[in-house]
Amino acid sequence: MSSKKPVREITITVDGREIDAEEGAMLVDAAKHGDVEIPVFCYEPKLGAPVGACRMCLVEVEGIPKLQTACSTPVRDGMVIYTQTDQVKEAQNAIVEFLLVNHPLDCPVCDKGGECPLQDISMGWGVGKSRFTDPKRHFEKPVPLSPLIGIDRERCIMCYRCVRFSQEVAEDEQLQLLERGQASYVGTFDERPYIAPFHGNITELCPVGALTSYTYRFRARPWDIEQAGSVCTLCPSQCNVRFTVRDEEVKRVLARDNPEVDDGWLCDRGRYGFEMLSGDARIKGPILRAGGNSTDAAWPHAIERAAGALERGGERTAAIIGDASNEEGYLVQRILREALGSPHIDSRRAGGPRRADLVALSNPAISAKVTDIDHADAILVIGTDPLHDSPILDLRIRKAVRRTGARLAVATERPSGLDGGAVASARYAPGAAATFLADLCSALADRDGPGEGPAAEVAGVLRGAKDVVVVWGERIGRGASGDEAIDGLLALAEGLGLSGREESGLLEIPDVTNARGLREVGCLPDAGPGLVATSAGYPTEQIRRALEDGELKTILLFGVDVDRDFSDPAAWHRALGEADDVIAFSLLGTESTTQADVVFPLESHAEKDGTVTHPEGRLQRVRPSAKRPGEVRPAWQVLTEIAAALGHETGISSAPEALAAVSEAVPFYAGASDSSIGGRGIRWQELAGSAGVLPRDTQREARMLDGTTGSGEGRASRVPGEGTGDAGTSLLLGTYRDLWAGPITEQNSALRFLTPQQRVEIAPQDAERLSLSQGDHVKVRSNSNAVDARVLIRERMQPGACFLIEGTVEGNANGLLNGGGEVVEITKVETSAPPGVGQ
Repeated sequence: MSSKKPVREITITVDGREIDAEEGAMLVDAAKHGDVEIPVFCYEPKLGAPVGACRMCLVEVEGIPKLQTACSTPVRDGMVIYTQTDQVKEAQNAIVEFLLVNHPLDCPVCDKGGECPLQDISMGWGVGKSRFTDPKRHFEKPVPLSPLIGIDRERCIMCYRCVRFSQEVAEDEQLQLLERGQASYVGTFDERPYIAPFHGNITELCPVGALTSYTYRFRARPWDIEQAGSVCTLCPSQCNVRFTVRDEEVKRVLARDNPEVDDGWLCDRGRYGFEMLSGDARIKGPILRAGGNSTDAAWPHAIERAAGALERGGERTAAIIGDASNEEGYLVQRILREALGSPHIDSRRAGGPRRADLVALSNPAISAKVTDIDHADAILVIGTDPLHDSPILDLRIRKAVRRTGARLAVATERPSGLDGGAVASARYAPGAAATFLADLCSALADRDGPGEGPAAEVAGVLRGAKDVVVVWGERIGRGASGDEAIDGLLALAEGLGLSGREESGLLEIPDVTNARGLREVGCLPDAGPGLVATSAGYPTEQIRRALEDGELKTILLFGVDVDRDFSDPAAWHRALGEADDVIAFSLLGTESTTQADVVFPLESHAEKDGTVTHPEGRLQRVRPSAKRPGEVRPAWQVLTEIAAALGHETGISSAPEALAAVSEAVPFYAGASDSSIGGRGIRWQELAGSAGVLPRDTQREARMLDGTTGSGEGRASRVPGEGTGDAGTSLLLGTYRDLWAGPITEQNSALRFLTPQQRVEIAPQDAERLSLSQGDHVKVRSNSNAVDARVLIRERMQPGACFLIEGTVEGNANGLLNGGGEVVEITKVETSAPPGVGQ
């Protein structure tokens, strides 16, 4: 298998008009190049190979006696096609008439009315009247297909789009076509609810009003809404979206096709996570706290109070940034470094790669694009489960395996949703990515044979592949052996020969949405804008300890929640209590904001004007689509006013000026502007001259000369009892962030039923050893805290390790984390009390 095949340009003739097209393209797509529209219902390129089910696209092809389906007929040079003959019109009229035999003509009340392809095609290709007078069929309206979607079965035209999505794209295979003939209908086995991370896409795919979302049903009509394009910032996927806005509030979120980013799909978190934007939990204006009481404040007073606190803190001020645009992150670090003289700034939850390693990882020669996955011969996913960390990449990887035969290898701490399609699947102990990568590099270098063990199996998948994409998670750079893991990752890229190879390279899945952008604009303790080396400041964990010790006096929290985002939340609350001043920028009210002396509201991704940087380096524009609630103001504006109050004029008075300042400060962003970014974004690697302005990674060069880079000496986290067969009741703790854990699920009523309860995942061997059964109520105890959970026994788990969910409402695993490498005890609780937090 090879990567992209060369495209041959051919000429076809449609209705007497010559059209240039790509050889092998489907006729329905090729005709569009000549402004010839051929009607379709079942055809949707995103779903894969066409099925020609609806027959709406019948056309005449010269030399073929029977009509052909344009959606499934590839074009060839010299082909002559007719779309307007009497035979074609008669066939198209008949199909429309057939579809309308039992279709209810309830357009005035149907949610699809006004934006319905069946309406458009009936008007353009129908006969205008029906010969049928028999009563139409009627069914229950609507039948709940899931807690979020209802199906009006009498409207369904059996195009199979929704079923094909379930079976061929999401691969959950829950939707089926049941019964036969006129009794056929779309449903699930045994009428079980269709619950899956991507199932909201079927409402967009449906070409009629059969599938509707309960969150939008009867909420608006096409003539009283506006559509606004932007970017979803609820996870690192950064999918392109269209907000349906009515009365200046978001009522619906639709996909905005950008094949280079999201393939036109959305996860349900991004699709249904909009209700919180106007919810009661939103902070809608500045808040001041004094004497234990919180009061609403006017903007000038709040800005003056915040500036005074920062001025008092001076060099003993720190900032931690989470959910922020490039412009916001740049301004925060500028205030810290230039106005206050403090280097203590970080945008990472729990440490990560050093500046020198980030420079090496940013090298365009070893960087992969999202679309490279589509053409890869082999894909390695290491240290991440894309389904939870970047859902749309999960669909992309599945597509590559299914459509192009890419060979997939998965190496993770816990079982991944991609294991089923993987040629090789490897497990390593929590925190042991460095050792696994060292073993993998050794196995690749061993030319005598494939060897044995998990690393050798993965090496067998990668060895000899022409195009290789390595999708890796930021988590591998954490902990005591995090630096060695990054060295191993770079050594792997060298061993695979990825440098300079097209359609190959490394692609990171970070912890937070704009992690790459925040690093590149200077939100790191050892790097300023453009990843230029600076005087070293404290990273996140050291900031906490410095606050507790009194070394730091003031802290600015921008878009972070210490309970959900950081290890050891109790210690963080103690640290905030010791600080002289706490300034918080937050979208929603949290425990963190209750401890803040000054609280500023943040805009949501539907209200913000700014840029974010995709993990592949693509700058994308977040555009304001809905009205800001209450007195919410742009955060970049608030930060410039705080800077001015500190005597540091930024010269920024508009969002475009903020972007210009970022482009000027980051050399490889030079040339980035509203016009160059456009609606689909632009990778900074493609900007003129960008590749040559990365700073030299002199620290890494020094380590290479010392022979300490990629040495294979990764310090592994050892599984308790490993090699002895006896671990007592101790297990090595690993954690992960579930897609549905966090305020996005809790603050949106449509998603609340998906809120996960804490569960501890263990291997069958450990369950047997500890006399535990599925669903048992247990207490998981570390040396500092304990949480209650339910037992979940999983195959393919590595014995000796267990996993808990970070950021849950109750039983938050973050409370057990205090530095990495935690060993926990699991004991059965005999009572039937619900899982919660315990001591």
